[in-house]
Amino acid sequence: MNRDAKIFVAGHRGMVGSSIIRALELAGHSSIITRTSKELDLRNQRAVEEFFAKANPEYVILAAAKVGGIFANDTYRAEFLYDNLMIEANVIHQSYAHKVKKLLFLGSSCIYPKHAPQPLKEEYLLSGELEPTNEPYAIAKITGIKLAESYRRQYGCNFISAMPTNLYGPNDNYNLKNSHVLPALMRKFHIAKQEGHDHVQIWGTGSPKREFLHVDDLAAACVFLMEKYNEEMFLNIGTGTDISIKELALIVKKIVGFEGALQFDSTKPDGTPRKLMDVSRICGLGWSPLISLEDGIKMVYEEEVRHAVFAD
Repeated sequence: MNRDAKIFVAGHRGMVGSSIIRALELAGHSSIITRTSKELDLRNQRAVEEFFAKANPEYVILAAAKVGGIFANDTYRAEFLYDNLMIEANVIHQSYAHKVKKLLFLGSSCIYPKHAPQPLKEEYLLSGELEPTNEPYAIAKITGIKLAESYRRQYGCNFISAMPTNLYGPNDNYNLKNSHVLPALMRKFHIAKQEGHDHVQIWGTGSPKREFLHVDDLAAACVFLMEKYNEEMFLNIGTGTDISIKELALIVKKIVGFEGALQFDSTKPDGTPRKLMDVSRICGLGWSPLISLEDGIKMVYEEEVRHAVFAD
């Protein structure tokens, strides 16, 4: 991509999109196009068509999505399916219609079957049943992969896809009803410390294992792929290492400085037992993550405390 090429980052206000903006600016890109959801409803077909006709972006990074944790995914199933299908269908189709040079679609590790072999290889897609609690979201993301793949096959579009593992970082969602596990833990421990609680309750048994990637590492990977990768096969993006929820909770507890006990609520769902990404393909191209989990959590927590995020 030329440094003055027009790049549309969909979802620029979210954790992922805002990090991608920072990475693009760091790489010297100066013509970055953004729209808030109030300015452009990506679910609205006509609005997206008019935007592409007027803005005429040369490159598109599709980071916009309706996202959430187990509770939100399982509660708002229709919204997660409808909103994400509409967003990706409109943006991908208009990218084709307006001759975008390259598009990157960002999915999620939840696309893989619940009981797929570990670590998760890209070829395991559609090889088994999905985790029921987030099946609508997973189906939407699988559709996005197939849209990019199909427009490539039928029309020759240079549309690529990447599947990040669990992410964390600045500008995350800390709402306890619909956040992911790591930001939820940070907020729970912070509140417990501030209010002098003697324990923190955590959903599930603590035994599931998850992989976590700092969003700035993901953003660097996105810029890397936009510069270097032009193949049909989607790529996993992660660290290649995982940790149990209990181990994660102990790290967050230590960083926050909470002195109380952990209490696991086994009546709540665990979700998929394990989700470890095989990242050999992207690492083989020359990319690798730089931020360790403990360092990353510490940086994020300290920054969010400075901005009084947990006081909201």
